[in-house]
Parts: sequence; C-alpha cells; structure tokens
Amino acid sequence: MMREFIWNFSYLQRWILAGVTAAAVCAPVVAQGTHLWTQTRADDFEKGTPLGVSIESDGKLREAPGLKELATTPSTFVWSVAADKNGAVFVGTGSPATVLRIGSDGKPFTIFETKDLAVQAVHMGPDGALYVATIPSGKVYKLNPAATTKQDETNATLVFDLAQTDAKDADKSDDKGDAKSRYVWDLSFDGAGRLYIATGGPGAVWRVDTAKPGAKPELFFKSDEAHIRALAWDAKGNLIAGSDGSGLVYRIDASGKGYVLFEAPRREITAVAVGTNGTIFVADVGDKSRNPLPPLPVQGNGSVTITVVQPGSMQAANASSSLPEGSEIYAIDARQDAGGQAPRRVWAGKDEVVYAIAADKDGLLALSGNRGRVFRIREDGSSADIAHLEAQQGLALASAKDGVLIGTGNTGKVVALTAKSDKHEYQSDVLDAGALARFGRVEIEPGSTGYTIWTRSGNVEQPVRGWSEWAAVKDGAVTSPAGRYLQWKVQLNAGGVLGGVGVNYLPVNSAPVVDDLVVVPGAKWTPQPQGAGQQTVTISLPSGSAAATVSYDGGSASSITAAKDKTAVTVRWAAHDDNGDDLTFALYLRGDGETVWRQLKDGITEKAYSFDQTLLPDGGYELKVVASDAPSHTPGDALTGEKISDRFEVDTAPPTVNGLAVNGMSFRFDAEDAVSPIEKAEYSLDAGAWQYVEPVGNLSDAKKEHYEIAIPASASLKAGEHLLTVRAYDRHDNVGVAKTVFVTK
Repeated sequence: MMREFIWNFSYLQRWILAGVTAAAVCAPVVAQGTHLWTQTRADDFEKGTPLGVSIESDGKLREAPGLKELATTPSTFVWSVAADKNGAVFVGTGSPATVLRIGSDGKPFTIFETKDLAVQAVHMGPDGALYVATIPSGKVYKLNPAATTKQDETNATLVFDLAQTDAKDADKSDDKGDAKSRYVWDLSFDGAGRLYIATGGPGAVWRVDTAKPGAKPELFFKSDEAHIRALAWDAKGNLIAGSDGSGLVYRIDASGKGYVLFEAPRREITAVAVGTNGTIFVADVGDKSRNPLPPLPVQGNGSVTITVVQPGSMQAANASSSLPEGSEIYAIDARQDAGGQAPRRVWAGKDEVVYAIAADKDGLLALSGNRGRVFRIREDGSSADIAHLEAQQGLALASAKDGVLIGTGNTGKVVALTAKSDKHEYQSDVLDAGALARFGRVEIEPGSTGYTIWTRSGNVEQPVRGWSEWAAVKDGAVTSPAGRYLQWKVQLNAGGVLGGVGVNYLPVNSAPVVDDLVVVPGAKWTPQPQGAGQQTVTISLPSGSAAATVSYDGGSASSITAAKDKTAVTVRWAAHDDNGDDLTFALYLRGDGETVWRQLKDGITEKAYSFDQTLLPDGGYELKVVASDAPSHTPGDALTGEKISDRFEVDTAPPTVNGLAVNGMSFRFDAEDAVSPIEKAEYSLDAGAWQYVEPVGNLSDAKKEHYEIAIPASASLKAGEHLLTVRAYDRHDNVGVAKTVFVTK
C-alpha cells in the first residue's frame, strides 16, 4: 500500500508541475529539453472539439448525448420552441418573424407570419391551440397548429395587446400617442388553463382566461422593474417570475401578491426553471453598476414619455456578442421560508450568456447563447459541457416527446438533443511546438479506461492543409512524423472515461539568429544605472528592424543608455532562438585589410558589451557577434548564428595643427588627421571666445584641411603682443591645438 501511494503521489506531482507549465508551451517559444504538453482541466478540453463527448468540470471526458439537426429555417434566429403530444415541432423566429411547423420530414411550413421583428415565444395551450407572442408590438395570437394555410395579423385570433391594456395607467405616454416598444417575453398556463403573459415596458404579468371567448386581460402582477423576463410554476402552484432591472426573483401567489425570494448579483434574470424536488433555478447576467435603462416611474401625475431599452442579453444576442461578466446560475431552496438553505450559486461561466435552462431528472440543462454550448449542471455544483452546437448561439430549450429541442441563432436551426450519439469522439486543441519537433510517449491519467487515441502532425497551423493522416498510438507512443504541430483525438467506448492527457515532445534544435547589431564608438555601457550628472548616449537599433520586437533585459526593445566616453566602444545586438534556448555570445574583431577574426570576448550573457578602444591602433574595423545555444545542449548538438557589423573607426589620436602663421591681419594653418576627416576648426585671440572658421573651399570633408583667415577689424587689436590659439576636431571628437604669438604696431 505504501509503495502504491508513493508512486501515485509522484505521478500527481508531475501532472501538477506539467499543468503549471502547460500555458507556456502553447506559445511559439519553448525551453530546451523534452517537454510535456498536457490537457488536464476542463478549461484545457474546452479548446478542443467534442462530438458526443461530455467535458466534465473535474477534467474528465465521458460519453454524452448526441445532436440531431431537425431543420434549418430561413430566419436568423429561433427564439422559441414548442412541441405537441404527437411530436410536431413549432418554432418562433426572427428576421424574418414567423411561426414554423416542422414535421417528421424536417421540412418547415409557415403557419404564421408577422411584420413584427420577432416571434419571441410559442406555447402549446391546454386547449390544443398554439399561442405566440410578438415583439416589439407586445401582442399574443392564438393559432390553429394544424393550419394548412399561412395566417397573419389579419386572420389570426388576437388574445392580448399590451398597447390596449390597463398598462396605460402605468405608462401615460400612450395618452399622447408617442411611439413605444412593448415586449412579451414569456407565456405560461396554470392548472386551470389560464394564460399568463410576462411583459416589458412596463414589467408586469397579465392573465387571460382563454377558455372564455373575448375575455379581457387582467393585470395579475405589477412590478417596478423594466421587464418580467421568465415564468415558471412551483410545486404549490405559485408563479415564479424573474425580472430585468434589479435581477429579482418573485414568488407570486394565486391572488397576485408578489414576494421577492432572491435578488441576484446580476441585473437580469434570463431564465427560470423548477426541479423535480422543488428547487428553483435561475440564470442571471448583466452588471448592475452599468444600468443602460432609464428609470420607470411607479406613480405620478401628468404625461411622461418613457423609452424602454431591450435587456442586455437580447442586445447581446442581436449583436452576436457576449457580456463581459458572463452568466451565473443560482439554486433557491423551495423550503427557504421554513429555514431551508439560502440561495447558492451552482454554476458560473465567465464567457457564457445563458438564455434558457430546463430541469430534468439528471439536474439542469443550460443553453449558452454566445458560444452555442449545452451544459448539464448538478445541484452538488459539478457540471459538464455536453454538446457544442454548430450554430453560433443557443437561444431556446423545450421538452419534446423524444428528448430536448434546441433553437439556435446565426443560423436559425432546430436541433434535438438525443439520448444516444452515433459517435463519442473528441479532438484536442493543436499543439504548437514552436519549431520542428519529434513526438514521444503519450501519458494518460490513471483511472482512464475504454478509449482509443490517434494523433496527426503537420507544419502548418490548420490541420486541413497537408497534415499526416490520423495514426493510432502504438505501445504508448506517437507514431505520427515529426512536425511543428500536433493534434490528438480519442474515441470513447461504451462506459469509457478519459482523464488528463500528456504528450512528450522534443523540438529539433534550431540555430540562434542575431537579428541586428550596432557599434557606437565614444560610448561606454554598463548594466548598472548611470551616475548622477553623467552625460549619456542613447543607442538605438535601426528603425524598422526586426529586432524591435525582441525585449532587451526587460527594458526597451529599441534603446539602451550608455555613458559618453571617448576611450570606449559599445556594441549592442538583438538575438533570438526559436527553441527558446539560453544563449551566450562571443565577440570577434577584424581590421581593414585583415582576413582573420580575432576573439575580443567570449561567454557574454548580456546583449551589449563595451571595450577600451585605446588598446587598438587607430583605423577601420568590423565586429562579429556569434550566438551559441550551447548552454541548452550537449556540445555535439549546439548550434550558432552570427552577424557582422558595419565598418567603424577607432580614432583616439588628435589631429595635428601645422604651419600656423600670422601675416598682418590674417593667419593660416593646416589641420590633418591620420584616420578621419577634420570635423571643424576654431580660433581664439588673447584667450577670448572661440570663433568657428571654415576651411578653404568651405567643405570640411578631408583628412587634411587648409585654413586662411582674415582677422576681422572688429577685433580692434591694440599695438603690442597678442596670443593666437587654434584648435581642430576630427569626427571622433579628438582635438589638436596650436598657438603662436604675434606683434601688431
């Protein structure tokens, strides 16, 4: 027992360490040696593609229900789904807004069409009729579900019109005839066959006794919230309603009296469901700190014009976007009033917008609207991603004769969640090894059983472009050829389960690359900060250089700071290694006319170096930087890369000033340097201010320049002895000086 415990503990340690580094190996740059690419958590597996495979919250892959497409509608959105006892499916759509009947042949037939934007809800009534709600007119129609001809607003039976109800008492804008949007979000029937209608603008619940022809709607419950979004019934016959505005969950008794069971942390309740044990589940979205809705007056006198904005979840659906806060699902104990558990969060998805939930014997189904995911959530807090829809959005859930129906958006489809799937297969995310790599053993988490694994590899990111064929893992090792990219897939057998998967790989060594190189004479760089008051020189890599993307020691990628120093030369370079290997650098020097490179310094770990140029004879030189990945490889496997600098000059000797002579009120002299052209010359009379002078011909571009200067009359030289000093600079800031004494009368 002790031996088995030690082995399992060691294995667990390795998986934990691998999980810590898993994110790093997804990037193109990796470290040296053998790597282990792991997928061990649900978040890792979510990056792949399941087909009839459930991604459990504990990081396991198991068998899952299948998806069967029943029909593709002409509309962009399927907002609601219902089914009759014979299995006929009815869907409410948007863009265009229709009600479709889908038979066993999968062909949709339009039984109702409206000029509204969408049919938001469809519901089979206990009388066998189909009830449909449209937005933004806020109307409910009664339809013949077996109709063989298309109906519209002119020949369908109107049972509810929010604009003609007593809503005027709460919204006086109707008295002025102002244009206004009204919403019907949900429909539900009680045990007596009466229809309940959840509305927005204002938020209320209306009741219509559909068994009585011509019965007028009555205001059953009035809220100060903007919208009542979802309805459900608890075991005691109370109506459960969720709102948009403050995220309230109401329990409304038979008399229409409401009691707030729960105020959610988010501003909108998108869906409500009641479990078999009476637990109430609610889904919420939206940040309360950013309320886009104007306040709705509860009471007041006079005329008020109110603009009601759609809930955030609907705006997100129409824009095919997500809400940054994601969704949460809470469970509310049916015995809360009698001392039961407080409401508790059983699931959260930071990237999900939950539009519909449905309770069944196995827990709760939740439909994600922005990524097309179906989740199964259990009351113990565990969950599973059981299906990925091909459509972008999942919008509606409904129970049917043979399973669960799903309505989607972008595109508008009707899909059935079947009890069994023809295939239980999962394809992983793609590994980018960063360079050509050899693949080794596949490690499987203990406890996994009933599976078969294949792999394929390639050298382009998309697997459909010239990859190898799927090849089964043999003796626990990958048989796919070497490549930069790798993907694995698993087939689960009946009762199969797969835990974490790790693939060992070794990137083939790539030579380092020296991306750029600059040499700056007259500057000295040290890793330490420069002293206060010291002149500095900024050394930048060339504009547009590929090295601009290479970070230099955590600092700027474009420049470093060096101290101005005539005796020093600083060289700076940028280099990278596709394998992420540690690099060392060597510097070599070669003078004009020489063929042999002489080593200046080896074993450099920084990407800059300064040396004393006074140790070199004046003249022209080139520098070569050689990068080596030897610290990360055995000597026989190490590779190098190099780059040669532009020619630069070492010039530490000052120019000479010759032939200085004064003739009357003029003087002349020559300035000459052995290495570089003369940069400038100046003169001073009697230790006065320095005056700039031009050479004969004005251009200062030669190693020897001749100067003939007339002393200006403004100098006002008095009779007697005078001092003339001249100095000349070469291009490397070396200066030569000469002086003479002359006498004026």
